Amino acid sequence: MFDVLGRINELRNDRKWSVFKLAQYTGIPQSTIATWYQKNLCPPIDKLEMICNTFHISLAEFFSTGQSIDLTEEQIILINKWNILTDKQKKAVDLMIDAILDK
Repeated sequence: MFDVLGRINELRNDRKWSVFKLAQYTGIPQSTIATWYQKNLCPPIDKLEMICNTFHISLAEFFSTGQSIDLTEEQIILINKWNILTDKQKKAVDLMIDAILDK
């Protein structure tokens, strides 16, 4: 399984940023980021997008391990659909997924 928090740490450490700096640059409250680490939670996709934008990378680059990733056709279709959603629509989808997963 991909270590999302580990990848965020890697990107932060490359830039010598603290969690506080990441919070400042992304606009995500420091307490929210700290909670992810304390509870080992995966940030929601909209927050990951904010983080990626701050690091000037795409979500694909964020999840890239330097190895070829074979996506299924279904995954490619979902990614393409996600990419055409507005920010408001993405947030609604994220909330719906959380509700389905009972988070």
